Amino acid sequence: MLSLNELWFVLVAVLFIGFFFLEGFDFGVGMSTQLLAKSDTQRRVLINSIGPFWDANEVWLLTAGGAMFAAFPNWYATLFSGFYIPLVFLLLALIGRGVAFEFRGKVGDVRWKRVWDGAIFIGSVLPPFLLGVVFSCLIQGLPINEEMQMYAGFFDVVNAYTVVGGLTMVMLCLLHGLMFTTLRTIGDLQERARRMARRLLLSVAALFVAFGVMTYFMTDIFEKRGAVLTVLLVLALLAFLLGGYFMNVKRDGWAFGMTGAVIALLVTSVFVGLFPRVMVSSIHSAFDLTIYNAASGPYSLKIMTIVAVSLLPFVLGYQIWSYFVFHKRVHEKEHLEY
Repeated sequence: MLSLNELWFVLVAVLFIGFFFLEGFDFGVGMSTQLLAKSDTQRRVLINSIGPFWDANEVWLLTAGGAMFAAFPNWYATLFSGFYIPLVFLLLALIGRGVAFEFRGKVGDVRWKRVWDGAIFIGSVLPPFLLGVVFSCLIQGLPINEEMQMYAGFFDVVNAYTVVGGLTMVMLCLLHGLMFTTLRTIGDLQERARRMARRLLLSVAALFVAFGVMTYFMTDIFEKRGAVLTVLLVLALLAFLLGGYFMNVKRDGWAFGMTGAVIALLVTSVFVGLFPRVMVSSIHSAFDLTIYNAASGPYSLKIMTIVAVSLLPFVLGYQIWSYFVFHKRVHEKEHLEY
Protein backbone atom coordinates (compact mmCIF):
# COMPACT_ATOMS: atom_id res chain seq x y z
CA MET A 1 0.00 0.00 0.00
CA LEU A 2 1.29 3.45 -0.95
CA SER A 3 2.01 5.97 1.77
CA LEU A 4 0.54 9.46 1.30
CA ASN A 5 3.99 10.76 0.36
CA GLU A 6 4.32 8.11 -2.33
CA LEU A 7 0.74 8.65 -3.50
CA TRP A 8 1.29 12.37 -4.04
CA PHE A 9 4.56 11.75 -5.83
CA VAL A 10 2.65 9.45 -8.20
CA LEU A 11 -0.10 12.06 -8.62
CA VAL A 12 2.41 14.80 -9.49
CA ALA A 13 4.04 12.42 -11.99
CA VAL A 14 0.66 11.58 -13.56
CA LEU A 15 -0.17 15.28 -13.90
CA PHE A 16 3.10 15.98 -15.70
CA ILE A 17 2.65 12.92 -17.92
CA GLY A 18 -0.87 14.06 -18.79
CA PHE A 19 0.41 17.56 -19.52
CA PHE A 20 3.15 16.41 -21.88
CA PHE A 21 0.83 13.98 -23.67
CA LEU A 22 -1.98 16.50 -24.17
CA GLU A 23 -0.17 19.81 -24.41
CA GLY A 24 2.56 18.07 -26.39
CA PHE A 25 0.37 17.85 -29.48
CA ASP A 26 -0.72 21.47 -28.93
CA PHE A 27 2.92 22.52 -29.03
CA GLY A 28 3.49 20.40 -32.13
CA VAL A 29 0.53 21.95 -33.94
CA GLY A 30 1.75 25.41 -32.94
CA MET A 31 5.14 24.67 -34.50
CA SER A 32 3.37 23.32 -37.59
CA THR A 33 1.73 26.69 -38.23
CA GLN A 34 5.14 27.83 -39.50
CA LEU A 35 6.67 24.54 -40.64
CA LEU A 36 3.69 22.95 -42.38
CA ALA A 37 1.07 25.54 -43.33
CA LYS A 38 1.43 27.16 -46.76
CA SER A 39 -1.26 29.81 -46.44
CA ASP A 40 -3.14 31.86 -43.89
CA THR A 41 -6.16 29.59 -44.35
CA GLN A 42 -4.10 26.53 -43.45
CA ARG A 43 -2.75 28.31 -40.39
CA ARG A 44 -6.33 29.01 -39.35
CA VAL A 45 -7.20 25.35 -39.83
CA LEU A 46 -4.28 24.27 -37.63
CA ILE A 47 -5.16 26.78 -34.91
CA ASN A 48 -8.83 25.78 -35.05
CA SER A 49 -7.85 22.12 -34.71
CA ILE A 50 -6.55 22.75 -31.18
CA GLY A 51 -8.85 25.68 -30.39
CA PRO A 52 -11.22 23.79 -28.06
CA PHE A 53 -8.42 21.99 -26.21
CA TRP A 54 -5.22 24.00 -25.68
CA ASP A 55 -6.31 26.04 -22.66
CA ALA A 56 -7.69 22.99 -20.81
CA ASN A 57 -4.49 21.08 -21.59
CA GLU A 58 -2.39 23.82 -19.98
CA VAL A 59 -4.37 23.37 -16.77
CA TRP A 60 -2.51 20.09 -16.24
CA LEU A 61 0.72 22.06 -15.80
CA LEU A 62 -0.90 24.51 -13.38
CA THR A 63 -2.40 21.64 -11.41
CA ALA A 64 0.96 19.85 -11.28
CA GLY A 65 2.59 23.02 -9.93
CA GLY A 66 -0.21 23.43 -7.39
CA ALA A 67 0.11 19.82 -6.28
CA MET A 68 3.86 20.28 -5.82
CA PHE A 69 3.27 23.45 -3.79
CA ALA A 70 0.74 21.77 -1.49
CA ALA A 71 2.24 18.29 -1.13
CA PHE A 72 5.98 19.02 -1.43
CA PRO A 73 6.54 22.67 -0.50
CA ASN A 74 10.31 22.29 -0.15
CA TRP A 75 10.53 20.76 -3.62
CA TYR A 76 8.40 23.59 -5.01
CA ALA A 77 10.46 26.27 -3.26
CA THR A 78 13.84 24.90 -4.35
CA LEU A 79 12.74 24.17 -7.92
CA PHE A 80 10.91 27.42 -8.62
CA SER A 81 13.48 29.66 -6.94
CA GLY A 82 16.41 27.88 -8.57
CA PHE A 83 14.83 27.93 -12.02
CA TYR A 84 13.28 31.35 -11.65
CA ILE A 85 14.55 32.80 -14.95
CA PRO A 86 13.76 29.76 -17.20
CA LEU A 87 10.30 29.45 -15.66
CA VAL A 88 9.58 33.16 -16.20
CA PHE A 89 10.43 32.71 -19.89
CA LEU A 90 8.22 29.62 -19.92
CA LEU A 91 5.33 31.59 -18.45
CA LEU A 92 5.81 34.49 -20.87
CA ALA A 93 5.91 32.09 -23.82
CA LEU A 94 2.66 30.43 -22.74
CA ILE A 95 0.98 33.79 -22.17
CA GLY A 96 2.13 35.14 -25.53
CA ARG A 97 0.93 31.99 -27.28
CA GLY A 98 -2.50 32.18 -25.68
CA VAL A 99 -2.88 35.87 -26.50
CA ALA A 100 -1.79 35.21 -30.08
CA PHE A 101 -4.49 32.59 -30.57
CA GLU A 102 -7.08 35.20 -29.62
CA PHE A 103 -5.61 38.30 -31.29
CA ARG A 104 -4.21 37.16 -34.65
CA GLY A 105 -7.61 37.22 -36.34
CA LYS A 106 -8.80 40.54 -34.93
CA VAL A 107 -7.10 42.61 -37.67
CA GLY A 108 -6.81 41.67 -41.34
CA ASP A 109 -3.37 43.23 -41.79
CA VAL A 110 -0.67 40.77 -42.91
CA ARG A 111 2.00 42.24 -40.64
CA TRP A 112 -0.33 41.99 -37.64
CA LYS A 113 -0.88 38.29 -38.28
CA ARG A 114 2.81 37.71 -38.91
CA VAL A 115 3.71 39.06 -35.47
CA TRP A 116 1.16 36.85 -33.71
CA ASP A 117 2.10 33.84 -35.82
CA GLY A 118 5.67 34.34 -34.61
CA ALA A 119 4.40 34.42 -31.02
CA ILE A 120 2.54 31.15 -31.59
CA PHE A 121 5.66 29.49 -32.98
CA ILE A 122 7.98 30.74 -30.22
CA GLY A 123 5.36 29.94 -27.59
CA SER A 124 5.17 26.39 -28.93
CA VAL A 125 8.93 25.73 -29.19
CA LEU A 126 10.21 27.38 -26.02
CA PRO A 127 8.03 25.65 -23.36
CA PRO A 128 8.84 22.03 -24.30
CA PHE A 129 12.51 22.95 -24.70
CA LEU A 130 12.69 24.65 -21.29
CA LEU A 131 10.75 21.88 -19.57
CA GLY A 132 12.99 19.30 -21.22
CA VAL A 133 16.03 21.17 -19.87
CA VAL A 134 14.53 21.41 -16.37
CA PHE A 135 13.62 17.72 -16.18
CA SER A 136 17.06 16.77 -17.49
CA CYS A 137 18.60 18.89 -14.73
CA LEU A 138 16.49 17.12 -12.11
CA ILE A 139 18.02 13.74 -12.90
CA GLN A 140 21.52 15.01 -13.72
CA GLY A 141 21.83 16.78 -10.39
CA LEU A 142 22.16 20.36 -9.23
CA PRO A 143 24.19 22.14 -6.53
CA ILE A 144 21.73 21.89 -3.63
CA ASN A 145 23.09 22.41 -0.12
CA GLU A 146 22.00 21.12 3.29
CA GLU A 147 19.50 23.97 3.62
CA MET A 148 17.71 22.89 0.40
CA GLN A 149 19.01 25.98 -1.39
CA MET A 150 20.04 25.63 -5.01
CA TYR A 151 22.92 27.75 -6.33
CA ALA A 152 23.15 26.74 -9.97
CA GLY A 153 25.41 28.46 -12.45
CA PHE A 154 24.67 28.81 -16.15
CA PHE A 155 26.49 25.61 -17.12
CA ASP A 156 24.81 23.63 -14.34
CA VAL A 157 21.56 24.24 -16.21
CA VAL A 158 22.67 24.65 -19.83
CA ASN A 159 25.05 21.90 -20.92
CA ALA A 160 25.22 19.23 -23.60
CA TYR A 161 23.01 16.79 -21.71
CA THR A 162 20.22 19.22 -20.84
CA VAL A 163 20.19 20.78 -24.32
CA VAL A 164 19.81 17.34 -25.91
CA GLY A 165 17.00 16.65 -23.44
CA GLY A 166 15.27 19.88 -24.42
CA LEU A 167 15.66 19.26 -28.15
CA THR A 168 14.38 15.69 -27.76
CA MET A 169 11.20 16.95 -26.10
CA VAL A 170 10.68 19.61 -28.79
CA MET A 171 11.02 17.10 -31.62
CA LEU A 172 8.77 14.55 -29.92
CA CYS A 173 6.11 17.22 -29.46
CA LEU A 174 6.40 18.23 -33.13
CA LEU A 175 5.99 14.61 -34.21
CA HIS A 176 3.05 14.17 -31.84
CA GLY A 177 1.44 17.37 -33.14
CA LEU A 178 1.82 16.29 -36.76
CA MET A 179 -0.01 13.06 -36.01
CA PHE A 180 -2.75 15.03 -34.25
CA THR A 181 -3.05 17.12 -37.41
CA THR A 182 -3.65 13.96 -39.45
CA LEU A 183 -6.56 13.17 -37.11
CA ARG A 184 -8.13 16.63 -37.20
CA THR A 185 -7.71 17.69 -40.84
CA ILE A 186 -8.40 16.35 -44.32
CA GLY A 187 -6.95 16.67 -47.80
CA ASP A 188 -3.59 18.22 -48.64
CA LEU A 189 -2.82 19.43 -45.11
CA GLN A 190 -3.42 15.99 -43.65
CA GLU A 191 -1.26 14.27 -46.25
CA ARG A 192 1.63 16.71 -45.88
CA ALA A 193 1.52 16.35 -42.09
CA ARG A 194 1.83 12.60 -42.49
CA ARG A 195 4.76 12.94 -44.91
CA MET A 196 6.57 15.41 -42.66
CA ALA A 197 6.12 13.08 -39.69
CA ARG A 198 7.68 10.21 -41.63
CA ARG A 199 10.62 12.40 -42.66
CA LEU A 200 11.24 13.36 -39.02
CA LEU A 201 11.37 9.81 -37.72
CA LEU A 202 15.12 9.27 -38.17
CA SER A 203 16.14 12.60 -36.62
CA VAL A 204 13.80 12.10 -33.67
CA ALA A 205 15.08 8.55 -33.20
CA ALA A 206 18.68 9.80 -33.23
CA LEU A 207 17.94 12.41 -30.57
CA PHE A 208 16.02 9.91 -28.45
CA VAL A 209 18.84 7.35 -28.56
CA ALA A 210 21.46 10.04 -27.87
CA PHE A 211 19.52 11.23 -24.83
CA GLY A 212 19.14 7.67 -23.55
CA VAL A 213 22.87 6.94 -23.91
CA MET A 214 23.83 10.24 -22.28
CA THR A 215 21.40 9.54 -19.42
CA TYR A 216 23.08 6.19 -18.83
CA PHE A 217 26.55 7.68 -18.58
CA MET A 218 25.82 11.13 -17.09
CA THR A 219 23.24 10.33 -14.38
CA ASP A 220 22.82 7.73 -11.67
CA ILE A 221 19.23 6.76 -12.40
CA PHE A 222 20.18 3.49 -14.10
CA GLU A 223 22.14 2.57 -10.98
CA LYS A 224 19.05 3.23 -8.88
CA ARG A 225 16.30 1.83 -11.12
CA GLY A 226 18.12 0.08 -13.95
CA ALA A 227 15.76 -2.86 -14.41
CA VAL A 228 12.57 -0.79 -14.52
CA LEU A 229 14.11 1.90 -16.71
CA THR A 230 15.34 -0.69 -19.20
CA VAL A 231 11.79 -2.04 -19.53
CA LEU A 232 10.39 1.48 -19.98
CA LEU A 233 12.95 2.40 -22.64
CA VAL A 234 12.35 -0.86 -24.53
CA LEU A 235 8.61 -0.10 -24.46
CA ALA A 236 9.30 3.44 -25.68
CA LEU A 237 11.45 2.09 -28.54
CA LEU A 238 8.73 -0.40 -29.44
CA ALA A 239 6.10 2.36 -29.38
CA PHE A 240 8.32 4.49 -31.62
CA LEU A 241 8.76 1.69 -34.16
CA LEU A 242 5.04 0.94 -34.12
CA GLY A 243 4.34 4.64 -34.60
CA GLY A 244 6.48 4.63 -37.74
CA TYR A 245 4.71 1.53 -39.02
CA PHE A 246 1.24 2.99 -38.43
CA MET A 247 2.28 6.22 -40.18
CA ASN A 248 3.27 4.23 -43.26
CA VAL A 249 -0.03 2.32 -43.38
CA LYS A 250 -2.03 5.50 -42.61
CA ARG A 251 -3.44 4.27 -39.31
CA ASP A 252 -3.30 7.78 -37.91
CA GLY A 253 -5.14 7.14 -34.66
CA TRP A 254 -2.74 4.36 -33.69
CA ALA A 255 0.25 6.43 -34.79
CA PHE A 256 -0.92 9.32 -32.61
CA GLY A 257 -1.30 6.94 -29.67
CA MET A 258 2.21 5.61 -30.19
CA THR A 259 3.87 9.05 -30.36
CA GLY A 260 1.98 9.98 -27.20
CA ALA A 261 3.11 6.75 -25.57
CA VAL A 262 6.77 7.58 -26.31
CA ILE A 263 6.38 10.96 -24.59
CA ALA A 264 4.51 9.42 -21.64
CA LEU A 265 7.11 6.69 -21.19
CA LEU A 266 9.97 9.20 -21.36
CA VAL A 267 8.44 11.39 -18.64
CA THR A 268 7.58 8.29 -16.59
CA SER A 269 11.24 7.24 -16.79
CA VAL A 270 12.31 10.56 -15.27
CA PHE A 271 10.07 10.11 -12.24
CA VAL A 272 10.91 6.41 -11.85
CA GLY A 273 14.61 7.25 -11.97
CA LEU A 274 14.21 9.98 -9.37
CA PHE A 275 12.08 8.05 -6.84
CA PRO A 276 12.15 8.48 -3.87
CA ARG A 277 14.11 11.63 -4.65
CA VAL A 278 12.51 14.67 -6.22
CA MET A 279 15.74 16.63 -6.83
CA VAL A 280 19.29 15.29 -6.92
CA SER A 281 22.08 17.20 -5.20
CA SER A 282 25.37 17.23 -7.09
CA ILE A 283 27.14 18.31 -3.88
CA HIS A 284 26.30 15.24 -1.78
CA SER A 285 23.57 12.60 -1.80
CA ALA A 286 22.73 13.52 1.80
CA PHE A 287 21.37 16.82 0.48
CA ASP A 288 18.97 15.21 -2.01
CA LEU A 289 15.37 16.33 -1.75
CA THR A 290 13.10 13.34 -1.28
CA ILE A 291 9.39 12.67 -0.97
CA TYR A 292 9.94 12.63 2.79
CA ASN A 293 12.09 15.66 3.63
CA ALA A 294 10.35 17.84 1.03
CA ALA A 295 6.76 16.92 1.95
CA SER A 296 3.99 18.61 3.89
CA GLY A 297 2.76 17.15 7.17
CA PRO A 298 0.62 13.97 7.30
CA TYR A 299 -2.58 15.87 8.15
CA SER A 300 -2.19 18.23 5.18
CA LEU A 301 -1.56 15.31 2.83
CA LYS A 302 -4.62 13.51 4.18
CA ILE A 303 -6.96 16.49 3.64
CA MET A 304 -5.53 17.08 0.17
CA THR A 305 -6.09 13.44 -0.75
CA ILE A 306 -9.76 13.64 0.22
CA VAL A 307 -10.25 16.81 -1.84
CA ALA A 308 -8.38 15.40 -4.85
CA VAL A 309 -10.33 12.14 -4.86
CA SER A 310 -13.60 14.09 -4.65
CA LEU A 311 -12.89 16.54 -7.48
CA LEU A 312 -10.70 14.60 -9.91
CA PRO A 313 -13.51 12.54 -11.52
CA PHE A 314 -15.44 15.72 -12.42
CA VAL A 315 -12.37 17.36 -13.96
CA LEU A 316 -11.47 14.29 -16.00
CA GLY A 317 -15.08 13.79 -17.03
CA TYR A 318 -15.35 17.36 -18.31
CA GLN A 319 -12.17 17.09 -20.37
CA ILE A 320 -13.15 13.74 -21.88
CA TRP A 321 -16.55 15.19 -22.78
CA SER A 322 -14.95 18.21 -24.49
CA TYR A 323 -12.83 15.93 -26.69
CA PHE A 324 -15.96 13.98 -27.61
CA VAL A 325 -17.96 17.10 -28.47
CA PHE A 326 -15.20 18.59 -30.66
CA HIS A 327 -14.06 15.39 -32.35
CA LYS A 328 -14.97 16.37 -35.91
CA ARG A 329 -12.27 17.22 -38.44
CA VAL A 330 -11.46 20.80 -39.44
CA HIS A 331 -11.01 21.64 -43.13
CA GLU A 332 -10.10 24.60 -45.28
CA LYS A 333 -13.66 25.17 -46.49
CA GLU A 334 -14.54 26.33 -42.99
CA HIS A 335 -13.36 29.95 -42.81
CA LEU A 336 -13.61 30.09 -39.04
CA GLU A 337 -11.21 32.24 -37.04
CA TYR A 338 -10.46 31.07 -33.53
